[in-house]
Amino acid sequence: MSSSLRRGTLAASTLALAVATLTACGAGNDAQTLEIKPDNAAAHVGDIKIQNVNVVTGTKGGDAATVTARVFNEGKKDQTLEAVTLKGTRAKLSPAKGEKKLVVPAGGSLMLGGKNNAAALLEDAKAAGVKDGNAQPVTFDLSSTGAVKLRATVVPATHAYESVGPTSKPSQSPSGSPDESASPGEGQSESPGANGGGENADRADDANNADKPGRGQEAQGAEGGAGASSDAGDASGAHAGH
Repeated sequence: MSSSLRRGTLAASTLALAVATLTACGAGNDAQTLEIKPDNAAAHVGDIKIQNVNVVTGTKGGDAATVTARVFNEGKKDQTLEAVTLKGTRAKLSPAKGEKKLVVPAGGSLMLGGKNNAAALLEDAKAAGVKDGNAQPVTFDLSSTGAVKLRATVVPATHAYESVGPTSKPSQSPSGSPDESASPGEGQSESPGANGGGENADRADDANNADKPGRGQEAQGAEGGAGASSDAGDASGAHAGH
């Protein structure tokens, strides 16, 4: 076999090996990509499928947290979400605006978390061991399917979760704080009295000032009387000398 033929065969073999390697890598990458699971927890039991489950903690202090999720019902009968539990701590469930129960309609879904949606609130998340970054066991109890268990990530109410976090209760003003609406009335009721007191004080000063000249005149009169008595005494002494 000539050297040129050997070189051609070697080049063809190398090219075939390279193509096979690239094909294997591509298949491997696709397989790994298909195995990647989303960060949000999900579970499927019977007709119920629960996705995008997270435990969202507040960012402004407090011990509250909310459970967010989308509950799908693939069956032909409505179901009701009866409880959401984390380590024995039961969340307080609230139906969506205008609803009386947390119903998962047949062929539809129920959204937990967000404005005007149903809500699952943990008033004391610390009691359930909730801590940012943890994978928290959560149990959803439905009327027909029963318990659906999974583990959900605990995240703070920031970025994408800011609108679904627990809302803080409005702070109440201290009981001893004055009422602003009553302040003007109190100020007005006090001002006239204060002005009246000032007028009375002015009147008293005027009266005192009016009295002082009289007293001065009395003092001058007394001094004049004393002078007259002294003159009378001198006159009496003069008569006695004579």
